[in-house]
Amino acid sequence: MSARVASGVLVKALMRHVQAAGGHATLLARGDENAGAILVLALERGADPRFFERGIGPDGTVQLLRSGPRDSENADEIDSYRQKRRRSDPDLWIVELDIAEAERFAAEILLPG
Repeated sequence: MSARVASGVLVKALMRHVQAAGGHATLLARGDENAGAILVLALERGADPRFFERGIGPDGTVQLLRSGPRDSENADEIDSYRQKRRRSDPDLWIVELDIAEAERFAAEILLPG
C-alpha cells in the first residue's frame, strides 16, 4: 500500500517548481488540504489558456486530462468555468501556471512515477 501525498503539499511543490524555472504560479483557490482535487490553468505568456486535471485515462492509468473550454481566449468563459467548478467542488484546488510547457511541469509533480 502506498501513501498518497496530500493535495496541499502537491500544489505547493508545483508552484515552487514552476517559480524555480522562471515561471509564474498563482493559487486561485485553496481546496481541502489532504484530498482535494487539483485543477491547473496553464498559460504561456498570459495566452492560450488550457485546463488540466489529474484523472484516469482511457488506458486506466493516472494522467493529466484536458478539461474545460477548448481553444478559448475569452476571459469570461475561462473565469466562468473556473467558478462553476469551484461551486460544484468546494474542496477543489485551482492553480494557474504561466510558463512554457506548463503541462510538463504539472505532470512532473502531480503524476505518479
